[in-house]
Amino acid sequence: MYGYEQNPGAQQQYAPPQQGYGQQPPLYPEPSPPSLADAVRAFTTGSLAAEDFQQIFATSKVYCPRGDNPGFLALHNTQQPVIPMFTSLKQLRRYAGKESKYFVITGAEVLDLLPTGYGFVLDMEGDHRIVFDAKAVEEMVDFAMRRMYG
Repeated sequence: MYGYEQNPGAQQQYAPPQQGYGQQPPLYPEPSPPSLADAVRAFTTGSLAAEDFQQIFATSKVYCPRGDNPGFLALHNTQQPVIPMFTSLKQLRRYAGKESKYFVITGAEVLDLLPTGYGFVLDMEGDHRIVFDAKAVEEMVDFAMRRMYG
């Protein structure tokens, strides 16, 4: 049989794929977008514009602690209710412990699913914690809608 080892006990080995004729690897790799943690740090220090932060936030993964019921866990011991969210699983574990339950969604989904009147806080226990109150969340949603629908 062509392409197969005739000895049934032998391990098959595969050759690495070859570059096709005329194809060259890119000379400069595409830059990767900044992580959400980097964006939070830059935004809180004033080196990133709000619009740029929101674009990064919308496409980034956000880690949210959860309880036994579906939905966000909210903190009500603040001026306005806020929902704790985190830029990484490490940040979430720092706040909620190693055995905590969580779910992961994008920032755009956060803006779509967040209940009216709620804000959120990113990386509560982090060095660059950032709080968006309910009004700021409404402004983020408005900005996203203008970008999407003109």
